[in-house]
Amino acid sequence: MKLYSYWRSTTSYRVRAALNLKGLAFETCPVDLVAGEQKAPSYTALNPGAGVPTLVLDDGTTLTQSMAILDYIDATWPQPRLIPADPLERARVLAVAHSVALDIHPVNNLRVVQALGTEFGATPAQKKAWMQDWMTKGFTAVEAQLPSNTPFAFGATPNIADLCIVAQMYNADRWEVALDAFPNLTRITANCLAVPAIMAAHPDNQPDAKET
Repeated sequence: MKLYSYWRSTTSYRVRAALNLKGLAFETCPVDLVAGEQKAPSYTALNPGAGVPTLVLDDGTTLTQSMAILDYIDATWPQPRLIPADPLERARVLAVAHSVALDIHPVNNLRVVQALGTEFGATPAQKKAWMQDWMTKGFTAVEAQLPSNTPFAFGATPNIADLCIVAQMYNADRWEVALDAFPNLTRITANCLAVPAIMAAHPDNQPDAKET
């Protein structure tokens, strides 16, 4: 398999972690979002949305959108399970995962922060305030949905909610979001980063990682 990703992309981080947890071999194909490589015709032929990640299976089938890719991975290689089989547990786990993936991430991704500057004239300080505000609001909602007595989001092992959390918390650290009010998120992130498969997916450990 080939995974087209960008080292700092939180959506790519989720998928890298899932593939690692499943013990699946894949080749990383870097796509430099800052340089605009995602807009090249050769790439948009794979992913018309001009985003990452894109997963190309061994038979050439192309999958896009991280949450859809995670669902495919879990359905195809069910161990260790990332999405619970029990309907109620599944709903709770997905609620948290979707809170990150659908509420927080869309207003905190690279294309949005770039547009704030190029189209609306936002200063670096205003961009930072935007990122911090939306992550803080989103984290407040997520924190309230999490139990306080489990090492990971909903149990003893990481699931899709944890992968979304640990990736978004990386972004929060980048933008210097105050995290004192989020002990559950902080605990979960620390425990995720203690898992070798997840730590191997960390942005700093990617072949296209750059010093900043």
